[in-house]
Amino acid sequence: MLQQIALVALGGAVGAALRYVVGEWLSSDGFPFATLSVNLAGSFLLGLLTVGIAQNLVSTDMALIVATGVLGAFTTMSTYSVETIELFDQGESAMAFTYIGLTMLICPLLAFIGWKAGEVLWL
Repeated sequence: MLQQIALVALGGAVGAALRYVVGEWLSSDGFPFATLSVNLAGSFLLGLLTVGIAQNLVSTDMALIVATGVLGAFTTMSTYSVETIELFDQGESAMAFTYIGLTMLICPLLAFIGWKAGEVLWL
């Protein structure tokens, strides 16, 4: 159990650092591009990785490091939620609804595309 926790923590450190870098790189005063970007990328990558995990082509340890650790720390539902509330609070309802729509439609779509790409890649 401690080994698995260490693997998740290692991956989480990498994912959190990557999340910070993307946040700095794509920071803006208006639309939350950084959070949208990490959630879109994370959805695609997790979809891709899930097929490898399901086919036993990705080890349990690698799944813990990358899927749970890196992607778990890289993507962020809580920041998405707070940013959405902030947009509404700032009177930016149209932007808030755009953000909600893009996140809720494109993230699952990219997870699906990643999944299908994984089927081609892993099979």
